[in-house]
Amino acid sequence: MRNPLSRTLSHFRRDERGTVLVELAIVAPLMLLLSAGVFEFGNLIHDKLLMEAGLEDGARFAARCNSQIYTDAGLTIDCANVARNIAIFGNVAGTPPARVRDWRISDVTINIADPATCRNAIDPGTGTVLYLSTTSQVCIVTASTTYPYSSRDSVGLLSLLNITSMTLSASHQERLIRF
Repeated sequence: MRNPLSRTLSHFRRDERGTVLVELAIVAPLMLLLSAGVFEFGNLIHDKLLMEAGLEDGARFAARCNSQIYTDAGLTIDCANVARNIAIFGNVAGTPPARVRDWRISDVTINIADPATCRNAIDPGTGTVLYLSTTSQVCIVTASTTYPYSSRDSVGLLSLLNITSMTLSASHQERLIRF
């Protein structure tokens, strides 16, 4: 005859009620952590894509902005400042809200036709055409930014991992259009 403890353990081993609950207790924390990581990464990528789209728009405007046309019409324009407004706010006037929360004017740099970015259209040594251009040099407009992505922007995984902040950076270049 078997002892009562052995019978109870044998019965317990054959009983499958509650196994789903045990499996859920094991898997749920891992799934929650994985979901938080996906949400965090998605939020981070979303902000980065908004920044890159803004820089593209700002650089495109700066590459085509000709302050001489405004001067001839008796108006003034700061092409770099307007390009910054377009990059951050999506409009010329610079009226809020910003594309990305807490993205500031001081975070964006617009370099229009910096002489260091001008390159020869034709390689003087080989005569190879490097850029199709009506001028001897091609100049580049660069829009760049750094953005402090902090834990308050996140869904919580960064603070759980004790990562208080990280810096997102992006840049975009456009060829200067002279007309």
